[in-house]
Amino acid sequence: MSCLAANANGAMRQYSATVETSNWEVSQQSRLQCTLSHGLPGYGEAMFTSFAAKQLNMEFELDMMSLPNRFDVAAVYSVPPTWMPGIAPRTIADMTIRKQYNGDLPQDAAWTMLTELEKGFWPTIQYQDWYNKYDKVSVALNASNFLPVYRDFVACVSNLLPFAFEDIAYTVLSYKNNSTSLTDYAQKRLTMIGEYLKEDSELDLVLLDGYTDSYGGRWNNEQLSIQRANEVKTYLMTMGVPEDRIQITGHGERRHSAPNDTRENRSLNRRVVVRLSKT
Repeated sequence: MSCLAANANGAMRQYSATVETSNWEVSQQSRLQCTLSHGLPGYGEAMFTSFAAKQLNMEFELDMMSLPNRFDVAAVYSVPPTWMPGIAPRTIADMTIRKQYNGDLPQDAAWTMLTELEKGFWPTIQYQDWYNKYDKVSVALNASNFLPVYRDFVACVSNLLPFAFEDIAYTVLSYKNNSTSLTDYAQKRLTMIGEYLKEDSELDLVLLDGYTDSYGGRWNNEQLSIQRANEVKTYLMTMGVPEDRIQITGHGERRHSAPNDTRENRSLNRRVVVRLSKT
C-alpha cells in the first residue's frame, strides 16, 4: 500500500489489517438495519450502516478504542494499493473529530468510500495524533476480501423496509361507515405497521384509541369504537406484540376530529389512532 507523506518532524503510526487478516462481515442484517464492519487491529472498527427509511441512506462510523480528547479535522483519502503503481491518492472528504466521540461521515462520503473499496482502493483516514503532538495517525481500510461480503451487504440494503419507526409511530386508521372494516388506505397503513413489528421486538407500549361519528346512538358507538380497537389489537398480537403491552380505549362519538355535518367530515371521525412507543 502506498502512503501519504508524514510530517518530517514526526512519525506516522499506521493501523490496518494485513491482506491475510482483512475481515469484512455483515455484522447486522435485518429489514431495519444493515451494517458492514471491518476490524482494525490495535485501533478499533470501521462500520458502514444503512437504516430502514423512505430514502436510501448510508453512514460511516470509525469506532475508536481511544476516543479523541479534543476537536480536530481528519483527512480521508482513497489510496491505491501497491499493485497499482503510479496512481495518486484522491481526496474523499474531511472528517470532523469531536471530543469523546467516534468519527463519522455522512451519506455521500460513505458511498464514495464503498465504491473506492469496490475498485480495490484503500480508504485512509489521517490526522494529527491527539495524544502525541509529534505523531500523525493513518487508519486504512484494507480492500482485500471485500467484494463477496459487499455484495451481501448491498442485497441487505436493497431489502430494507421503505419506512422507519417515525413513519408509523403515530397512525390514524379510518373506517367505512357503520363498520369495523378499514378503508383501503388504512389497511395499507396497518399492513406497514405489521411489517415493521415483525422486525422490531423492542416495542414498549401500543396505545389504541377508537372513535366513531355521532350517528347510531351513544352506547352503540362506544361499543363500536372498542370493537374497532380490539380488532387492531388482535392483528398486532399476531405480529408478535405481547398483549400486556397493548392498551385500548373506546371513546365512541366523543372527541371528534371534525364536525359531523357532512359525509366527508364524519369519515374523519371514524378512526382508530395507533401510537407506538419504544425506548
